[in-house]
Amino acid sequence: MAERIPEILQKKLSDRLSFYDDLGIRLFYRDRGSAALHDSDKALESPAIAHFSTPGLPKEGILPKPAGKPVLRVTAPVATPVSPKVASLPVAAGPSLFEAVDKIANDTLLKVRENLGECTRCKLHSTRHTIVFGDGNPKAQLVFVGEGPGADEDAQGLPFVGRAGKLLTQMIEAMGLQRKDVYICNVVKCRPPENRQPEEDEVSTCSPFLFRQIDVIAPKVIVCLGAVAAKTLLQTNRGISQFRGEWLEFRGRKLLATYHPAYLLRNPPAKSEVWKDLQKVMAVLGLKVKKS
Repeated sequence: MAERIPEILQKKLSDRLSFYDDLGIRLFYRDRGSAALHDSDKALESPAIAHFSTPGLPKEGILPKPAGKPVLRVTAPVATPVSPKVASLPVAAGPSLFEAVDKIANDTLLKVRENLGECTRCKLHSTRHTIVFGDGNPKAQLVFVGEGPGADEDAQGLPFVGRAGKLLTQMIEAMGLQRKDVYICNVVKCRPPENRQPEEDEVSTCSPFLFRQIDVIAPKVIVCLGAVAAKTLLQTNRGISQFRGEWLEFRGRKLLATYHPAYLLRNPPAKSEVWKDLQKVMAVLGLKVKKS
């Protein structure tokens, strides 16, 4: 009776078949491997076994050449069924900030203020004294949007009541209006420490309340006072000097950006440029320039 394959030889065959597994051609040698491992008599007669057992040959040994080249059968890939619901979904870009903030039906300034509450949504609440919501005519045709409250505004709870606010009041009166005829508000409702510019997270947290205010008032014209207000409403990083005095749009309403009154206090010659901008606003509102 023929001897069985030595254990060390079985291991070598097993290692070789594993090697073919890695190459993806084990199926081609499966029958040979099975015969060698499970039929000892045939395995001893196999030339492959003889090569493995011959001293001086390489460790891997030599396998018999097949009678012909294996035929590689290329099978067409099977399409994975796709759920009709997923397939029918359109690919769309993410919504803009304006689209993400939906208009609220039957909204009022009172509701906006109630929703704002004693806000603690951003870090500005930790240093403020008073929330500065807004002031003026709730049905105004003209809305002025500033950056944020200063020290005087934080103390009184009203927008634009300090030095810059007094200059804004003069500008409004030069247009033939009074503060009670317009609406004045800011991008953020709490004073930034040391009157610094509001940071991005503070603007993104507070600006939805500003958008609601504008939607409720539904003005004919919006005037952005300074770069922060303009960039927030227009969603741009461009400097204000690149579009100051140009008619733009916010939610279908006419928008014009001009310099902040605080900037005019530091740069009085720019007042003439702002006056030109305000005259454009007056033309749209049907206001006539008074001769002095």
